Amino acid sequence: MTNNQAVLSWLEEMKKLCNPDNVVWIDGSEEQKKQLEDESVAEGELIRLNQEKLPGCFLHRTAENDVARVENRTFICTSKKEDAGPTNNWEDPKVMYAKLNALYKDSMVGRTMYVIPYMMGPYGSPFSKIGIELTDSRYVVLNMMIMTRVGKKVMEELGDSPDFVHCLHAKKDIDEENRYIVQFPEDNTIMSVNSGYGGNVLLGKKCFALRIASYMGWKEGWMAEHMLILGLENPQGEVKYIAAAFPSACGKTNLAMLIPPESLKGYKVWTVGDDIAWLRIGPDGRLWAINPEAGFFGVAPGTSSKTNPNALKTTLKNTIFTNVALDTSDNTVWWEGLDKPTPAHAIDWKGNEWTPDMGTKAAHPNSRFTAPASQCPCISSEFEAAGGVPISAIVFGGRRAKTAPLVYESFDWQHGVFVGATMASETTAAAAGAVGVVRRDPMAMIPFCGYNMANYFAHWLEMGKKIPNPPKIFHVNWFRLDDEGHFMWPGFGDNLRVLNWIIDRCEGKADAKKTAIGYLPNASDINVDGLDIDKATLEDLLSVDKAVWKEDVANQKEFFSQFGDDLPDGIKEELAALEARLSE
Repeated sequence: MTNNQAVLSWLEEMKKLCNPDNVVWIDGSEEQKKQLEDESVAEGELIRLNQEKLPGCFLHRTAENDVARVENRTFICTSKKEDAGPTNNWEDPKVMYAKLNALYKDSMVGRTMYVIPYMMGPYGSPFSKIGIELTDSRYVVLNMMIMTRVGKKVMEELGDSPDFVHCLHAKKDIDEENRYIVQFPEDNTIMSVNSGYGGNVLLGKKCFALRIASYMGWKEGWMAEHMLILGLENPQGEVKYIAAAFPSACGKTNLAMLIPPESLKGYKVWTVGDDIAWLRIGPDGRLWAINPEAGFFGVAPGTSSKTNPNALKTTLKNTIFTNVALDTSDNTVWWEGLDKPTPAHAIDWKGNEWTPDMGTKAAHPNSRFTAPASQCPCISSEFEAAGGVPISAIVFGGRRAKTAPLVYESFDWQHGVFVGATMASETTAAAAGAVGVVRRDPMAMIPFCGYNMANYFAHWLEMGKKIPNPPKIFHVNWFRLDDEGHFMWPGFGDNLRVLNWIIDRCEGKADAKKTAIGYLPNASDINVDGLDIDKATLEDLLSVDKAVWKEDVANQKEFFSQFGDDLPDGIKEELAALEARLSE
């Protein structure tokens, strides 16, 4: 399929190492896809679901010891340890290559090696990057065909260039003691062994699109971020784009596919991406973004026609479900939180008989669906736009019971970077309103930054100096609790009311009041038509408790201390300025 010497010589080297019985190039055709599906069903790797109710859909089960990303087995290997930084696991590349090569040796004997040329980003886009994944898993091939753009066209775009990310995956023995997900950012290389779970083996996703790409962006002057991208269309038909980062379990996918409430007629939300954004400075001096992925790799439990109808509709055809339950009554899928009746009998995610009275989960809490983004009812018309979409606002979020107000705007770019760098979530005992542990996750990138996070903050600060027309930066918190431990804000579709204020601020159409932490809306500037929320509650949602914030500053200092002298001056300045404002 190619005469590219860089590709062919690497492939020969990897064949000698892994020793597969056969090598199959993935051309991206429907015929080849169907053949792989049929082979997978014949060998029990996939279960074909009810083709009338779920056409083109399959169920897959991973090993019980292999159901999630493994952060303790994920490494960033750079020649200098300080380049990986204190938030990443590091190993000397020479040591790690030797360890991995011993594990890969003859790992594909009796198996087929599939060669997957894939592209992150739309064809013909200056943003896009190419990877080649070698794998012995048909499940990986079929998922990569959903999550990325795959096949001959990718090799045509690569041509004779040696500029591609080298990705090697071997299922090996699914041995968790010898499971490694390793990024070598200086070598454009990703190696994964002893896992079959999507997050560890679909190497275009977090491994390439965030860990390797964040390093590329640092070196090349762009940004790879753990962000959704949405287009907000007003009743006049104007669309403005927002990129937003949230830690896990903060409603990121729900926001990306938000359905406006009945009372806000004429508004629409268009999904560009639900997870990852690559951002570059455009010719017009604005920040432009693409979603490098072609599919959604979503968490199934809790997804329903109430929480996220658009995500649910996306999964009704051509979808691979992983570790959900099989409803034996009609050969469809089921998971906790799905708004269809609990099956009287099912096969659980482990492959065992299951009935509701057993008191166990039928679907694994991290069970997944892999679905083509093109099937999403609210997919943006700009999804394949080679130049991306212009970003008006960057939004950071967290889950805070008392600290952060519903929404605030940063004073400027540097302050906005600080707001993102101090992003946090906390566990809450909702009934008692008790506050649990604060987990800092700057820009939601702690598990995904491919280099020293102190340098990552510096890169953000540097980008701000280079963008002639930067987006404004905001922080939201949908999870504020009252004294009884109840959520004060309805969330879901009503979050559009906050996004509208954000866009109005970007366009100079809304007022704000200056506080110690940033610019806050006046209660009268948030449209609450049709909402059962009184003025006192809204004012409480938009209040800043200085005593609580002073405690938070102490926690911020503790978090930043791990970066030592590497912490950029801009972050130190903002920390000192916040402390001073809180003492005024």
